Amino acid sequence: MSSVPAGRPRFPRFRRSDFDVTDTVQVSSTAAVTRAVADLFAAQWPGQPFAPLETALTTFDALFTGRLAGYNGVDTVYHDRQHTLDVVLAMARLLVGYERTVSPEQRLGFDRAAMGLVTAVFHDAGYIRETGDAHRNGAEYTSSHVSRSARFLMRFMPTIGMAAWVPVATRIVHFSGYEVAFADIHLDDWRDRKAGHLLGTADLIAQMADRCYLEKCRDRLYPEFVLAGVATGYDAGGEVRVRYGSGLDLLRHTPDFVARTKRDRLDGEFGSAYRYIEPLFEGQNPYIQAIEQHLTFLNRVLKTENWPLLRRNPPCFTYDPNPLPNVRQLMLGHLRELWGRS
Repeated sequence: MSSVPAGRPRFPRFRRSDFDVTDTVQVSSTAAVTRAVADLFAAQWPGQPFAPLETALTTFDALFTGRLAGYNGVDTVYHDRQHTLDVVLAMARLLVGYERTVSPEQRLGFDRAAMGLVTAVFHDAGYIRETGDAHRNGAEYTSSHVSRSARFLMRFMPTIGMAAWVPVATRIVHFSGYEVAFADIHLDDWRDRKAGHLLGTADLIAQMADRCYLEKCRDRLYPEFVLAGVATGYDAGGEVRVRYGSGLDLLRHTPDFVARTKRDRLDGEFGSAYRYIEPLFEGQNPYIQAIEQHLTFLNRVLKTENWPLLRRNPPCFTYDPNPLPNVRQLMLGHLRELWGRS
């Protein structure tokens, strides 16, 4: 990752838990993110219609808050409403920064950028359970949620006049997940692949730069991994295997995860696309700066094992009024069932 340029930092040392890396946009608020994205798009593509994108964001809000007919709303505590809105804002910034960086013949253009943004809006729609779903929590869809998100995009995009982009959006959404190998994501236009790289980058840098990323990994991502069968499960011989024994164990693996993600995705397949943030911030990159600060702090905690230093308890934005107690209860029940069978 690029180093932070010399000079006086432009970003706040302290920020609110549900605000973006610059502490200027409330990423728990669909309205606030919509305004920020509208301003960015109007500055880059003046006169282009924003109404379809606004419809996508209002539909997202209805879907995630449980107000869209046929769906329960989001109940995943790590991949909550704030996470998606943070990704959407990062995606808008990357799209605009990219357009301002490259030559005219390399630009994506408004229509492709709009498609990329709508894909970002619904990249985690696959976690939402449908009404009557037998699953107990959306985290149980972890291994298939990107394909489910693609199916949602397939149904939704024609309603906002973007039917022609369905074949692209349903492919590039897989740059945000692990279900399909990147080599197997076939696209006819290199610019579509670039849009996918920006989406995958936005998904990663937004979550890893979250002010409470470390606490959320320990307290929220771990229960999702348990329910998904990622943290614990059965091997080919039917024996219980443990990949992550606890939230703290997941944190111990986090530096290696970030290093692999940087090597294979951010700087690998995605070609260091996070740099396209920098034209919007006078050459600085608040996302990379925040990620580096998290790693420095985490390494300090791991070295000293002073776990109480991780004391943030941010709000959780799901449709469930008691999301954390409920998901912990589900997690404990899953673990009891798992070990009871062994």
